Amino acid sequence: MRILLQFPEGLKQIALGEAKKLEKQGHDVFISGSPCYGACDLALDEARWIKADKIIHFGHSKFAEFETWGIKVEYNHYPVTAKLDSIKKALKSELKDYKKIGLATTVQHLHQLKEIKKILEAAGKQVFVGKGGHLQEEGQVLGCDAGAIKSIDSKVDAILYFGAGLFHPLGMDTAKPLLQVNPYSGKITWLTAEIEKELRRRKGALLKASEANSFAILVSTKPGQFNIVAAESCKKKLEAKNRSAAIIVCNELSSLSLQNFLKFDAYISTACPRLQDDSELFQKPVINWTELGKLLELL
Repeated sequence: MRILLQFPEGLKQIALGEAKKLEKQGHDVFISGSPCYGACDLALDEARWIKADKIIHFGHSKFAEFETWGIKVEYNHYPVTAKLDSIKKALKSELKDYKKIGLATTVQHLHQLKEIKKILEAAGKQVFVGKGGHLQEEGQVLGCDAGAIKSIDSKVDAILYFGAGLFHPLGMDTAKPLLQVNPYSGKITWLTAEIEKELRRRKGALLKASEANSFAILVSTKPGQFNIVAAESCKKKLEAKNRSAAIIVCNELSSLSLQNFLKFDAYISTACPRLQDDSELFQKPVINWTELGKLLELL
């Protein structure tokens, strides 16, 4: 079998070892060297060029249904088992005053979610685990899908996120106190202020975009991000408000490349919703197409 291996940046160091394992089983193995931003970003073009029978995609779970042109896709979550001592510490030091706890993590630690839930329940907590719209597993969050939090937000007093970094929690649109427990460092941090800051930043981008006369509507051809229907709808609605709009289509949405289009005052992304995190690089306001209704009210 001809197999293409695909890894996010943080796992590319294991690529050669995984390739050698499969080669010993008699497979022809190739490694994708392109940047990988998630399960929405399958290396289908590369797989087609090399006539691969299958892609093995590491570090993410299945995101959504989309055309793979007959190429099989296997998802390797690459689970990481972390110590849970920090959960017990958080219960004593930070969560003692909260009764109803929402619980979420990334795909690497989903296999530990039941054990974490038991620890919380043993301490007398009522634990809620939700499910995102695009995801198959309960309790899992992505940078672009925090539905696991949204679905339980009204039921909880606080949210416990078991994961590293700020990328995932900053995508959680919640007003509830959010506690992060880092599986690797054991650090325990309240992120409520960071989330409030992020929400203010997004509101500021929306206000700046309301002053724009010319919009670039961004469409990515990445398999799980492509949304031409939303782009065409945005264009019609903006033009109905006497705003100029054009649809820009590309695979990699590069701020440097887009800056060469000098006529646009703001961007509307129909691609990854976290593209707006890079507003400073784009040097112009970036909003998501799902925020268009709010924008139109301001125009």
